[in-house]
Amino acid sequence: MSNLLKQKIEEREYPVGNWVSIGHPTVVEVNAMLGFDFVLIDTEHTTMSLETVEHLVRAAEARNEETGSVVRVPDGDPTRIKRVLDIGVDGVMIPMVETAEEAERIVESTLYPPDGIRGIAGGRAAKYGLDFQRYVNTANGSILKIAQIETKTGLENVEEIAAVDGIDALFIGPADLSGSLEKLGDYDAIKVHDAIDTVLDAGREHETPVGTLTLDNDRIERRVEQGFDFQIVGKDAAHLSSSSEDAKDRYERAIAERTELAQQSNK
Repeated sequence: MSNLLKQKIEEREYPVGNWVSIGHPTVVEVNAMLGFDFVLIDTEHTTMSLETVEHLVRAAEARNEETGSVVRVPDGDPTRIKRVLDIGVDGVMIPMVETAEEAERIVESTLYPPDGIRGIAGGRAAKYGLDFQRYVNTANGSILKIAQIETKTGLENVEEIAAVDGIDALFIGPADLSGSLEKLGDYDAIKVHDAIDTVLDAGREHETPVGTLTLDNDRIERRVEQGFDFQIVGKDAAHLSSSSEDAKDRYERAIAERTELAQQSNK
């Protein structure tokens, strides 16, 4: 099993993704058409079912075979991870990883025995059994594993987490991390800057790539300068709401200006 996205992250090719929280294939299809390297499908804070995730993965594959699919699972439960991997995704992101032991368990959950504890089945990832032997023989080590650092405890143990063999990347969850530091949403706070630097330093020390989510386009260049190896630039729902809000505001301003001019001309 080859994994182009994992390769791009490991080789520091600066892949870019988009965050998907709307469970409709069209959203993923548009991202694939735009040439995003991957989509992050969020099942931690959404109501998406596994069937929905499967349809989203199909949409990416059908439109652009180079657009990878990463699923953020709600936690490190091996059963959750197993069921997502059987869909045939390129990777998993696990939130709030706080210790090296948790990270090791995550890695084990993605590996078939004897290296790990992943259950063996002929699901979609193995082409429903048609590619069973080859998939089982090549899957170990090919799944992208991303550990999110977004709590004080995770920050304290980030060196050990970054050093775990099989953790392919770290990922800063900016909202939760800033909240954990009692600076929710204040991404310019010194404590938040220092925390980001701590994670980036741990990544460099152990040659583990580090990514983050950037919701404000004005911060993209700043994150590049800080040394992040990959970014997820925006969320689907946020793009929808901000673009719609901007269009609505512009329309209302245009009407207001037109009304004012009309009133002045009638004086």
